[in-house]
Amino acid sequence: MVLRPHGYETVVKGKNGFVCLVQRGWAAGIEEPDFWNPKMRAPICFNAPAARFNVPLTIKRTQLILAGRSKAEMVEDIKAAFDKKELPALESGAMCYMLSKQGHLNDHDGHWRPHLMFFAPLMDPAAWGANLPGSQIIGLTDREDGLTVFLVPVAKWSDGTALAIDVH
Repeated sequence: MVLRPHGYETVVKGKNGFVCLVQRGWAAGIEEPDFWNPKMRAPICFNAPAARFNVPLTIKRTQLILAGRSKAEMVEDIKAAFDKKELPALESGAMCYMLSKQGHLNDHDGHWRPHLMFFAPLMDPAAWGANLPGSQIIGLTDREDGLTVFLVPVAKWSDGTALAIDVH
């Protein structure tokens, strides 16, 4: 999918249920400093369960932002859409790849490193060993969307080249 002036649209339809797009700053948490960062580009490929949850959410957020809604209004509108079941619930097995060197996730980390992300219901990330001393797994709770995201760094970019820094 690509972002056009009126929102995201499909340019190539795949056959395996994956959906790839580039998320923008408003895909970040509402309190994140990079929410309005125009440099934020997050190339991401969702598997089918993740796509069924994340793509409608990304499209809805984008529509609200393009309509001029404030951050607070967007949060209210998203919550209402979940409450009315206009947005689907998170499914088991939802994950994605973020392996592109072309991304710019935020001004602090830049393109960060290649990683997989696993989506789970809202929980303490430590339940999966995330954020513990010595753990490479990062866990983030997203209360707005009602989920926990686990980031697992990997050693290679999508083009097969090795990560230039030690991930251990």
